[in-house]
Amino acid sequence: MDRRKFIGASALAGSIAFAAPVPEKPAAQAPPPDVTRILAKYLVAAELKDIPDPVRKEGARTLLNWVGCAIGGSRNEATEIAVSAMHPFFGSEQASLLGRKERPDIFNAALINGISSHVLDFDDTHLRTIIHPAGPVVSAILAMAEYQPVSGADFLHAMILGVEAECRIGNAVYPAHYDAGWHITGTTGVFGAAAAAGKLLALNEQQMIWALSLAAAQPVGLREMFGTMTKSFHPGRAAQNGLTAAFFALQNFSSSDHGIEAKSGWANVLSTTRDYKEITDHLGDSFEILQNTYKPFACGIVIHPTIDGCIQLRNENHLTADQIDRIDLKVHPLVLELTGKKTPQTGLEGKFSVYHAAAAAIVEGAAGERQFSNGTVNNGTIVALRSKVTAVVDPSINEDQVRITVTLKDGRKLEKYVGHAVGSVTNPMSDKALEAKFSGLAEGILPSEKIRSTVELCWNIEMLAAVEPLARSAAL
Repeated sequence: MDRRKFIGASALAGSIAFAAPVPEKPAAQAPPPDVTRILAKYLVAAELKDIPDPVRKEGARTLLNWVGCAIGGSRNEATEIAVSAMHPFFGSEQASLLGRKERPDIFNAALINGISSHVLDFDDTHLRTIIHPAGPVVSAILAMAEYQPVSGADFLHAMILGVEAECRIGNAVYPAHYDAGWHITGTTGVFGAAAAAGKLLALNEQQMIWALSLAAAQPVGLREMFGTMTKSFHPGRAAQNGLTAAFFALQNFSSSDHGIEAKSGWANVLSTTRDYKEITDHLGDSFEILQNTYKPFACGIVIHPTIDGCIQLRNENHLTADQIDRIDLKVHPLVLELTGKKTPQTGLEGKFSVYHAAAAAIVEGAAGERQFSNGTVNNGTIVALRSKVTAVVDPSINEDQVRITVTLKDGRKLEKYVGHAVGSVTNPMSDKALEAKFSGLAEGILPSEKIRSTVELCWNIEMLAAVEPLARSAAL
């Protein structure tokens, strides 16, 4: 090519490029509010006298349910393995393991009690986010309460605040955070544990900011682990990590002042969407613990409507497995996403199988821990019946609803619509039902007199001069 033509062409191209309009820069987005500071300021200033009586009562219900679940899971294989793994590294005898005789340091106690409280998948659930709030929070501060004196009133207040922190942060990022594959109980529970422990340590505002940001640096939990022992590891580690964050902050171990909302902070790194108003608005006026629920069945919350409906159909019609030709379920989208295992092989996998849950509910009329044992999951009658279960997503079905059609071999169809599953906010478990659940979980682990005394201590937590007797009562 002629050099002069090349230069001319280049010049022309340059002039065209120069003349092209420069695209406008997008308008700068307003910086997020100081979410971490706003939350920390509230946590530090909050007083128990400002907590309404219904919130305190729900706090006691949350505590009772958690203690029962932790005792019930204390002999589970996962808990036994965790104790065996960590026992050589137990430090000073500082805290109790519920349902057991070992007394490790408070950090190992928080870890192991968190595992045992969640391993049965029988613990509390904040339905809006599917967070299990008590596991990370109570596991952390009950261990603390044996290490240093804590009154029942202060303990209850700290627990309520911890639940508030984790659930508000969860509200801000759900469902995008969960859809990305994070197990939200672990990833937000660390904030709840840090907030509750920080409150009991009387952190100042700056220290509480650092505690929350230290928590932000320690997210734990992937949904990939559902159906394995690692799922229960998540709330245990969140408790341990949150407790660590609070004690580090007490010694002025610095961190970001914007750990939650910064561009490279927790909410932006771990979620594609976020609404910070869910964290900051109406602090002290509304309480997420009032949205907490307690499971009547020992499995994933999204299949509770199916179990509820199948048990009702069984009892109302005296159903047996040999009468049934097929069972058709119309369910919320999360049911198949979370509990779509068609052929579970272990009890832990059975907790994430709507097919097994429906079959077990029909055959045994229950869905306690025994119905999610390895033996029951492989029971021939239940295996045959679950092969007759089909489940399809119906976008009109809410998370606590289900439509069930049972077609019998004689051609009859039995139908059941569950509008609000037992255990939901609208159809909650009664205090009496919670006590029965507790007793069922603790039976065979604690002596009967200890079961009764532990229940009473939970109900009267606010009146206790010290919380240590509760921990001792729930242990061997």
